[in-house]
Amino acid sequence: MTDAKNVLGGNLEFCCGSPVTGFYRNGLCETGPMDMGVHVVCAEVTEEFLVFSKSRGNDLTTPMPQYNFPGLQPGDRWCLCASRWKEALDAGFAPPIVLSATHEKALEYVSLDELKKKALNVN
Repeated sequence: MTDAKNVLGGNLEFCCGSPVTGFYRNGLCETGPMDMGVHVVCAEVTEEFLVFSKSRGNDLTTPMPQYNFPGLQPGDRWCLCASRWKEALDAGFAPPIVLSATHEKALEYVSLDELKKKALNVN
Protein backbone atom coordinates (compact mmCIF):
# COMPACT_ATOMS: atom_id res chain seq x y z
CA MET A 1 0.00 0.00 0.00
CA THR A 2 1.22 3.47 -0.86
CA ASP A 3 1.50 6.37 1.56
CA ALA A 4 1.02 8.86 -1.30
CA LYS A 5 -1.60 11.56 -0.82
CA ASN A 6 -4.23 12.84 -3.22
CA VAL A 7 -5.06 16.48 -3.96
CA LEU A 8 -7.68 16.44 -1.19
CA GLY A 9 -5.14 15.37 1.44
CA GLY A 10 -6.39 11.79 1.75
CA ASN A 11 -4.74 8.55 0.71
CA LEU A 12 -4.19 8.25 -3.03
CA GLU A 13 -6.88 5.96 -4.44
CA PHE A 14 -6.81 3.52 -7.33
CA CYS A 15 -7.28 5.11 -10.78
CA CYS A 16 -7.69 2.23 -13.24
CA GLY A 17 -6.82 -1.41 -13.76
CA SER A 18 -8.22 -1.87 -17.27
CA PRO A 19 -6.17 -0.59 -18.91
CA VAL A 20 -3.55 -0.71 -16.16
CA THR A 21 -2.40 2.86 -15.71
CA GLY A 22 0.24 4.76 -13.78
CA PHE A 23 3.91 5.38 -14.35
CA TYR A 24 4.59 2.19 -12.40
CA ARG A 25 1.70 0.33 -14.12
CA ASN A 26 0.05 -0.44 -10.79
CA GLY A 27 -3.23 1.41 -11.33
CA LEU A 28 -2.16 4.36 -9.17
CA CYS A 29 -1.10 7.84 -10.28
CA GLU A 30 2.05 7.65 -8.18
CA THR A 31 5.22 9.46 -9.12
CA GLY A 32 8.91 9.33 -8.29
CA PRO A 33 12.32 10.47 -9.48
CA MET A 34 12.17 8.43 -12.71
CA ASP A 35 8.76 9.85 -13.73
CA MET A 36 9.93 12.80 -15.82
CA GLY A 37 6.40 13.34 -17.16
CA VAL A 38 4.82 13.52 -13.68
CA HIS A 39 1.91 11.17 -14.52
CA VAL A 40 -0.29 12.19 -11.58
CA VAL A 41 -3.71 13.28 -12.89
CA CYS A 42 -6.32 10.50 -12.94
CA ALA A 43 -8.45 11.47 -15.93
CA GLU A 44 -11.33 9.90 -17.81
CA VAL A 45 -10.21 10.67 -21.34
CA THR A 46 -12.54 12.13 -23.93
CA GLU A 47 -12.41 12.06 -27.72
CA GLU A 48 -11.69 15.80 -27.71
CA PHE A 49 -8.77 15.39 -25.33
CA LEU A 50 -7.31 12.48 -27.30
CA VAL A 51 -7.42 14.52 -30.52
CA PHE A 52 -5.89 17.51 -28.72
CA SER A 53 -3.10 15.40 -27.22
CA LYS A 54 -2.29 13.84 -30.60
CA SER A 55 -2.15 17.32 -32.16
CA ARG A 56 0.49 18.18 -29.55
CA GLY A 57 2.62 15.17 -30.48
CA ASN A 58 1.39 12.70 -27.85
CA ASP A 59 -0.68 10.00 -29.53
CA LEU A 60 -2.51 8.17 -26.76
CA THR A 61 -4.72 6.11 -29.06
CA THR A 62 -2.16 3.93 -30.85
CA PRO A 63 -1.20 0.76 -28.96
CA MET A 64 2.49 0.40 -28.07
CA PRO A 65 2.86 -3.14 -26.71
CA GLN A 66 6.59 -2.68 -26.11
CA TYR A 67 5.65 -0.20 -23.37
CA ASN A 68 2.65 -2.20 -22.13
CA PHE A 69 0.40 0.53 -23.55
CA PRO A 70 -2.89 -0.65 -25.09
CA GLY A 71 -3.95 2.66 -26.64
CA LEU A 72 -6.79 4.63 -25.09
CA GLN A 73 -10.41 5.08 -26.06
CA PRO A 74 -12.86 7.70 -24.81
CA GLY A 75 -14.05 6.72 -21.34
CA ASP A 76 -10.79 5.03 -20.33
CA ARG A 77 -9.15 6.28 -17.16
CA TRP A 78 -5.47 7.09 -17.36
CA CYS A 79 -2.79 8.82 -15.31
CA LEU A 80 -1.96 11.87 -17.39
CA CYS A 81 1.07 14.12 -17.19
CA ALA A 82 0.18 17.11 -15.03
CA SER A 83 1.63 19.58 -17.54
CA ARG A 84 -0.34 18.04 -20.44
CA TRP A 85 -3.58 18.17 -18.46
CA LYS A 86 -2.92 21.83 -17.60
CA GLU A 87 -2.14 22.56 -21.25
CA ALA A 88 -5.42 20.91 -22.25
CA LEU A 89 -7.27 22.87 -19.56
CA ASP A 90 -5.89 26.16 -20.89
CA ALA A 91 -6.94 25.16 -24.42
CA GLY A 92 -10.43 24.05 -23.36
CA PHE A 93 -9.92 20.29 -23.84
CA ALA A 94 -9.13 18.97 -20.36
CA PRO A 95 -10.89 15.70 -19.59
CA PRO A 96 -12.70 15.17 -16.28
CA ILE A 97 -10.69 13.82 -13.39
CA VAL A 98 -11.02 11.73 -10.24
CA LEU A 99 -9.79 13.92 -7.38
CA SER A 100 -9.26 11.08 -4.91
CA ALA A 101 -7.01 9.29 -7.42
CA THR A 102 -5.05 12.40 -8.49
CA HIS A 103 -1.69 12.72 -6.72
CA GLU A 104 -1.00 15.84 -4.65
CA LYS A 105 1.97 16.60 -6.93
CA ALA A 106 -0.60 17.86 -9.47
CA LEU A 107 -1.03 20.92 -7.25
CA GLU A 108 2.40 22.10 -8.39
CA TYR A 109 0.92 22.51 -11.88
CA VAL A 110 -2.71 23.45 -11.35
CA SER A 111 -4.81 24.78 -8.48
CA LEU A 112 -7.25 22.69 -6.49
CA ASP A 113 -10.04 25.02 -7.62
CA GLU A 114 -9.21 24.31 -11.27
CA LEU A 115 -9.11 20.57 -10.58
CA LYS A 116 -12.44 20.67 -8.76
CA LYS A 117 -14.12 22.33 -11.75
CA LYS A 118 -13.29 19.24 -13.84
CA ALA A 119 -13.94 16.63 -11.13
CA LEU A 120 -16.16 13.64 -11.72
CA ASN A 121 -18.64 12.85 -8.98
CA VAL A 122 -17.31 9.48 -7.87
CA ASN A 123 -18.62 7.78 -4.77
